[in-house]
Amino acid sequence: MLAPAVRLERITRRCGSVLANDEVTLELAPGEIHALVGENGAGKTTLMRVLYGLMLPDSGSITIDGQPQRFRSPLDAMRHGLGMVHQHFMLVDTQRVYENVTLALEPRRSLDRFDVEAARRRVRELSERYGLPADPDARVRDLSVGAQQRIEILKALHHGARVLILDEPTAVLTPQEVDDLFAALRNLQREGTTIVLITHKLAEVKALADRVTVMRAGRVVGGGEVADFTIERMAELMVGQPVNASYERPTARSEVPLLEARLLDVMDDRGLAAVRGASFIVHGGEIVGLVGVDGNGQHELVECLAGLRVPSHGEVWIGGRRIAAADPRAHTAAGLAHIPSDRLRRGIVPSMTLAENLVLGCQHDPELGSGPRLDPELVEARADRLLAEY
Repeated sequence: MLAPAVRLERITRRCGSVLANDEVTLELAPGEIHALVGENGAGKTTLMRVLYGLMLPDSGSITIDGQPQRFRSPLDAMRHGLGMVHQHFMLVDTQRVYENVTLALEPRRSLDRFDVEAARRRVRELSERYGLPADPDARVRDLSVGAQQRIEILKALHHGARVLILDEPTAVLTPQEVDDLFAALRNLQREGTTIVLITHKLAEVKALADRVTVMRAGRVVGGGEVADFTIERMAELMVGQPVNASYERPTARSEVPLLEARLLDVMDDRGLAAVRGASFIVHGGEIVGLVGVDGNGQHELVECLAGLRVPSHGEVWIGGRRIAAADPRAHTAAGLAHIPSDRLRRGIVPSMTLAENLVLGCQHDPELGSGPRLDPELVEARADRLLAEY
């Protein structure tokens, strides 16, 4: 019988006062796609960060191909055939694809110079072998989210990954990009790669994974062959109680539209028409879907609705009032909130505290302090109130 590709034995890891992993044991078989599922905060990502050497366990052991290991850094993990694609990509935006893929393992020629042509060839070889399309000379900043994810996978493969960890890989992908990713992962599996899929999208688990492990509150609460689990059973294990899948859609709706777009024309960053004559109405109590393949104007339209981009024609109405273009504060004051797709770079400031992030956009509120400075105690109190309320 083959030894597990990876075995985590009774891993415990505390993050401050939180017991993120509580004696977790997990085995990964060679060449399988293994789904690690659970609600946000269940401990999935922490467990994989321990495996990848980003965190040290407080106790427990790691075995790779039957040999005990202790990883003190991702470099240790990479040397033993592990690769990880994080939910927020770790690419250098200003560099080209071949530079990112070969970073820290660059092909060299005479006098220790970077062999650019060899790097380009390596990207093309990996791309063709695993069905991960990539232009070696494209700059990362110009690529879609799906294309950037492919670059991360290619980078891990270039570094020799035999076990590939994917953290919420479909969170920001279009349906077509999800299909393309799954096809690539099946190719990798056929080549013998072991894949860990961290997710809470249970339909994707059923569609792709061989086995599943369910975590809740830092502990493993169930697992086995995916074929033996219904989506309802996995959801029940995740939350700790039966889940009522039925949902009655409310019928109440406001008489006055809460949001209205009137014949909006919007240009993209190149000055080309991204949106032409868009008109729609959103009433209170409605959920309105805006669908389309990435790059077909959704980004520009949403930025226009939020006051971040000026329309070349048309109007935005919120709560029955016309709102001035390119005035995000006026849009917010009228009751519109905007959560950008790239939340890490455009939604929050990672170097600031949670309380400081929560006050962004409201910093002019006189209740948060008088004069030019905010009152730290009032800022903290506001954050505590919001966390308790929501």
